[in-house]
Amino acid sequence: MNNRCVLVLVALASSACAQVASIVPGVSTSTSVAACAQTAGLKLADGFCATIFADSVGAVRHMTVSSGGDLLVNMQTAGKTSVVSSVKPGQAALRDNDKDGRADLVQRFGASGNTGIALYKDYLYADVGRAIVRYKIDWNTLRPAGQVDTVVTAIPGPPGHQSRNFVIAPDGTMYVNFGSSTNACQEKDRTAASKGTNPCTELEVRAGIWRFSADKLQQRPSVTSRYATGLRNSIALRLGPAGQLYSIVQGRDQLFGNWSDKFTEQQNAELPAEIFVAINENDDYGWPYCYYDGIRNVSVLAPEYGGDGKITGQCSMKKNPLLGMPAHWSPIDLLFYTGSQFPAKYRNGVFATFHGSWNRAPLPQAGYNVVFIPMVNGQPSGKFEVIADNFTPILDPALATHRPAGLAQGPDGSIYVSDDRGGRIYRLTYSGSR
Repeated sequence: MNNRCVLVLVALASSACAQVASIVPGVSTSTSVAACAQTAGLKLADGFCATIFADSVGAVRHMTVSSGGDLLVNMQTAGKTSVVSSVKPGQAALRDNDKDGRADLVQRFGASGNTGIALYKDYLYADVGRAIVRYKIDWNTLRPAGQVDTVVTAIPGPPGHQSRNFVIAPDGTMYVNFGSSTNACQEKDRTAASKGTNPCTELEVRAGIWRFSADKLQQRPSVTSRYATGLRNSIALRLGPAGQLYSIVQGRDQLFGNWSDKFTEQQNAELPAEIFVAINENDDYGWPYCYYDGIRNVSVLAPEYGGDGKITGQCSMKKNPLLGMPAHWSPIDLLFYTGSQFPAKYRNGVFATFHGSWNRAPLPQAGYNVVFIPMVNGQPSGKFEVIADNFTPILDPALATHRPAGLAQGPDGSIYVSDDRGGRIYRLTYSGSR
C-alpha cells in the first residue's frame, strides 16, 4: 500500500506510441497501453486521443455544454501564471463553428466568476462566490440577454474553501457545496496540538450540501436547507444517471504536521483517503470528528477529538464511503459518462479530475490527472484507471504548468477537461477498437 509510484514511458516505440505501466494502489496495474498520435502532450490510456480545444482562456473551473454543443465555462479569480493572470474572471461561451475540434469563437461575459456552472430551462446559472446568479443566453450572440437574477445569496465567505459548485436536478432541486472554513475545526486552525471545537458549530453553515430551488430567487442558506453534513469539501459533485447525488470529497490535511506524537510523515502522506460517496438527505460522513483510513478501510476518530489513528469511537455511526481514493490528490470534478464514442465499459462509469497534492512528503506529490472509476448499478465495480496524465512536468501547485479541473461531455461523446492553471481546455476522444 505504500508504493504510489507511477512508472511511465517504459519504452518509446515511435513518436506516436508510448508504453505506459501504472503501479498505483487502487489503479489497474500492469497495463500496457499504446498512446494515440494526438496527445496534446499528455500520457493517455489505450485508444484515447487528446487535442487542445482552446488555450489561454483563463482559470477555467467547471463547465457545461448546451444542447447545440457550445461549451460554457466559469472562471475563478485570476491565477499566478502569466497566461491566466491577464484574463478577467467571469464566464465564457466557446463555439467550434467549423467543427474542427477547436474553438474559433470565445465570448466572455459576467462581472465575476468562481467554480460552479449549469444550464437549466432557459437560464445559465453561475457561482460568483457569495452568490449563485442566473441569466438567459442569446444563442446567436453567445451573450447574456436580459437582467441578472440572484438565486442564492448570503453564502458564507472567507476563510476556507470558497468553491460554490452545484448541480441542478431535472425537477429544479439545486444542491450546493459549502466547503469547510477550516482544516479540522480546531480551536486554532492548522495549529499543532490545537484541539477540535466540540461541538463544531461550523457544521451549521459549512462542510455539507445545501438544498435550494433553481426556480426561486433571493434564497438564503439556513440549517433547515442543509441536505447532508460532515463533508469537508464536496467540490466534485454530480447526479448519476438514476438521479443519485455523488461526490468525491477532499479530505483533511496535516496529521503529522499537527500531531507528530501520533502520526508519522509516511502516514500523513497516505491518510486520509479522498472519499467517493453517494449522498442522501440527512447523511453524515463525519468531518471533522472522523476521517476515512483508506488503507484499513475504516472511519477513525480524528486526533483533534482524542483519536490516535486506531480508535473509531463515534465514527462507527457515521456513513461509510463507496470507495477510498489516494490521499491529498484533491478531486475537483466528476462526470458520469453517458456517450457512445468510448467503449461500452465506460458507459455510466465515472471520470474524475484530480487537481494535485501539496502535502504528500516524504512521498512524491501526486494526482494532477484524470481517472476513470468503473460503475455497475451505481456502485464502483473495480479499480480505478488513470486515463490522462502528464499535465505538468513538475508536481507542485506553485510550479505546475497545467492542473486538471472541470469536466464536460460533448454531444459527440468526447470529454472536455479544463485547466485552471494554464488556461487550457483539452478535448479527449477515442480512436481505438471498441
